[in-house]
Amino acid sequence: MLSLLLRGRRGTAVAALALMLLLPAGWHSAAARPGPDGFADLVAQLLPSVVNISTTETIRSEEQGEAPAPGKSPFPPGSPFDQFFKNFFNHNAEHGEDPSLQLRKATSLGSGFIIDPSGYVVTNNHVIENADTITVILHDNTDLKATVVGRDAKTDIAVLKVDAKEPLAAAAWGDSDKARVGDWVLAIGNPFGLGGSVTAGILSARQRDINAGPYDDFLQTDAPINRGNSGGPMFNMNGRVIGINTAIFSPSGGSIGIGFAIPSNLAREVVDELIHEPDHTVHRGWLGVRIQSVTGEIAESLGLDKAKGALVASVNAGGPAQKGGIEPGDVILIYDGKPVSDLRQLPRLVAESRAGSTVPVTIWRKRRREVLQIVVGRLADSPKLAANEKAKEPTPADRVTTLGLTLSTITPALKNEFSLGNDKGVVVVAVVKNSPAAEKGMQPGDVIIEASQEDVASAHDILGKIDAARRAGRKSILLLVERQGDLRFVALGLDQS
Repeated sequence: MLSLLLRGRRGTAVAALALMLLLPAGWHSAAARPGPDGFADLVAQLLPSVVNISTTETIRSEEQGEAPAPGKSPFPPGSPFDQFFKNFFNHNAEHGEDPSLQLRKATSLGSGFIIDPSGYVVTNNHVIENADTITVILHDNTDLKATVVGRDAKTDIAVLKVDAKEPLAAAAWGDSDKARVGDWVLAIGNPFGLGGSVTAGILSARQRDINAGPYDDFLQTDAPINRGNSGGPMFNMNGRVIGINTAIFSPSGGSIGIGFAIPSNLAREVVDELIHEPDHTVHRGWLGVRIQSVTGEIAESLGLDKAKGALVASVNAGGPAQKGGIEPGDVILIYDGKPVSDLRQLPRLVAESRAGSTVPVTIWRKRRREVLQIVVGRLADSPKLAANEKAKEPTPADRVTTLGLTLSTITPALKNEFSLGNDKGVVVVAVVKNSPAAEKGMQPGDVIIEASQEDVASAHDILGKIDAARRAGRKSILLLVERQGDLRFVALGLDQS
């Protein structure tokens, strides 16, 4: 519109001034740099380190649901195919073969990259899972038989080993933490079995959770990634691997510009353990806590300035967290010097810790920060969740209604009605429909163990905590709720009584 409304030299000056006023502060220093003239020189260096991976798997036809009932033709009666099937079935039956158990070979293709000149190759676990034979095809079309060194299903990473006559061209790891959204990236792989193919794009986003596993922390890119690219490397402009191309989001099966890669800083640790640990497995750290998200209401009730961290719902008896002093109701804000911005980050940070190492953990407790020193355990050695404490003697019933909940001290009758494990806490007898409590998922039979992070033994205890929270000007109250052995925190607003 400026070009239409402003004319002549004076108009041009005014237009330029108007545009400058619309630009953000510091625009000159953040101006986009020109893209590279091309990637040919870089690609020439990188291609020899990228490999194609071919696998074969023996499958019985019945496992695929392909075979009809023995002797029964799947074709229309009297058709040529019907007669052909009968002749084939009768011939095999005469020779003692069961056609419903016929074997076939399934072949699949993927990608990978050499990470060590001695012949270690990195790929995705799903590329080689269930394979009977694995062949690694080098850039010069040399075929090498590969063996599986180790695999980790939780991060979808596998390491293979090939024997070559000479040292192989190997890629080098880069620092995925330094990769910024908007940086150029290259993806090299074997799309649709076509052989080494190169695509370019930018890093579109970080820390994507696509529900692929417990440690999702994917890099997202718009560099075209298609079927067969799985396991291939994502390079930065320094020629370093910053990701392993793993998945795409696509309704059609082809690239639509949304691809995902495992960050190199996660992959490198996994690959090192798969190669160097005597059992070729990944030994993850273990904290021994059950956690949940910190919502805005929970943050307000705990005195946090905003929703952040991971709220500890319960701790395993005898686990590292309990031994280090972590308690239910604590909010883990920083783990080993790294901020925990949300629930998803903590499991990844703990998993990356070395078992036996001591890490500082900053928690939020009683409206102030504390730093605890926790000796990290090993995930494989984790015991089951702690059992409930020994039951207390039942007290006389005292039933009240507040915040959309009808509450009662646990009696033998209520314990039997709701199949409660012990007598600790206050049981929810009824929930008012469409109340805040109902919206938060509270149900009859739920047991409130704590209110405002303090134990409660009667319904009147909870009323006292609610009154105290209101006098303190709080907008919600935090309840620790048990349901069939599972613990979670629920923040209920104090607008209604």
